[in-house]
Amino acid sequence: MSDKRDLALAAVQSFGPGTLGHYINGRVSPALGTPFDILEPGTGETLGQCSDATQDQVEEAVAAARDAFPKWAAKSGEERRKVLNRAADLITANADRIAAVECIDAGQCWRFMSKAAIRGAENFRFFADRAPSAADGQALPSADHLNYTSRKPIGPVAVITPWNTPFMLSTWKIAPALAAGCTVVHKPAEWSPYSARLLVEIAHEAGLPAGVFNSVNGLGETTGKRLTEHPSIKAVAFVGESSTGSAIMRQGSETLKRVHFELGGKNPVIVFDDADLDSALDAAIFMIYSLNGQRCTSSSRLLVQSTIYDSFVAKLAERVKNLKVGDPFDPATEVGPLIHPRHFAKVARYAEIARQEGATIAAGGAPFEGAKGFFYPPTLFTNAEQSMRIAQEEIFGPVLTAIPFTDEADAVSKANDVQYGLAGYLWTSDVGRALRVSEALDVGMVWVNSENVRHLPAPFGGTKASGIGRDGGDWSFDFYMETKNIALARGTHKVPRLGV
Repeated sequence: MSDKRDLALAAVQSFGPGTLGHYINGRVSPALGTPFDILEPGTGETLGQCSDATQDQVEEAVAAARDAFPKWAAKSGEERRKVLNRAADLITANADRIAAVECIDAGQCWRFMSKAAIRGAENFRFFADRAPSAADGQALPSADHLNYTSRKPIGPVAVITPWNTPFMLSTWKIAPALAAGCTVVHKPAEWSPYSARLLVEIAHEAGLPAGVFNSVNGLGETTGKRLTEHPSIKAVAFVGESSTGSAIMRQGSETLKRVHFELGGKNPVIVFDDADLDSALDAAIFMIYSLNGQRCTSSSRLLVQSTIYDSFVAKLAERVKNLKVGDPFDPATEVGPLIHPRHFAKVARYAEIARQEGATIAAGGAPFEGAKGFFYPPTLFTNAEQSMRIAQEEIFGPVLTAIPFTDEADAVSKANDVQYGLAGYLWTSDVGRALRVSEALDVGMVWVNSENVRHLPAPFGGTKASGIGRDGGDWSFDFYMETKNIALARGTHKVPRLGV
């Protein structure tokens, strides 16, 4: 365990003494703006300092992306493919280092982060291999014309990523942008900036030209706002809270920016009484308590058919109490610390809300006494109703709300009765019911008899307050590229004549 933490500390220290700088136009740019502390979630101690990018530094980063865009966009897809595949190779070679940094500055558990870098490499490789065909379009013939489409990169884009799994989510956004021929200014979350620095350094080591990929640190209300309002930024890809997405949309409206949002969720997992109950139990636990409950696709509402509710929830409570909470560097740890004391306070207050609303706290619900770091116990609320705040609001921690339902119609009604619509999970052995309920759920993604298993060519995204647009496969290129239609006349139609 200490070896992994030492590896993380060495990585953090490799960025140099003092406040973490930015990475602009292929080189380190010093930290000149207002500094703020980066905390280690597992200990509560100060890990280092970061700073807001100054107005001039944001301008410099955007100018670098703007100036680098014509040459990067003009490179062949095959040239971009080679660079991005080299980046994937280097990500894989640095997998342990990346995982250790994710543990130390995001508080994520080694058992999950040891695979995060590999997923990041897969993201780069997947989109790299599609770069040669990114500009391809369609042939759309009609009687008198041949219509055909082509695509070209939209220009410099801003990518703003969250703190829950920062490295993997950064690759998920940045890899398709680069493969499409766009240039990038990346602003990672202020609470977890270190793995973003690793990513931009790896990309340049792989041969990415200066200015194509820039990284600036800072707060959303300052650095983030400067990016989203900047006229040279043509699109904004953002992962985070729904309220922040609304603010970004307002900020970009004056310059008519294209936006792609992956936002909040209050995702249901629906368990019918004919399901494989052991597998459903495993999936429900995994999808809320892994990654410390800090994931947008977590199944934070458990809807269980009333005929099996009591027995299912009893087994669930025992499992929740047995989850191993502890040092994120310990491979046996299943639940680590929350990211920050401010987020810890938000998650912790829902126990009192649950009591006031009349729900039962079947497990957890109270902070560990005397614990260093921001550890919150895996928590289970039972005997809940869909109207309660604990069933409506995104808690974004290791907290599950269990609600009974009577029949299929009741399950669908309760599942859809939230402002969010990111994902849904459904457990049943009835194929017809699986089809009916999947179609009825007002969400962007449904997994039937499965936890969240990501397939990179498939669309990823939500409805309602959970987002705008889709990632994955060709959907990513649709966002980062402009589509043009060209109509060639066959010479067979008669052109209208006026004023003759």
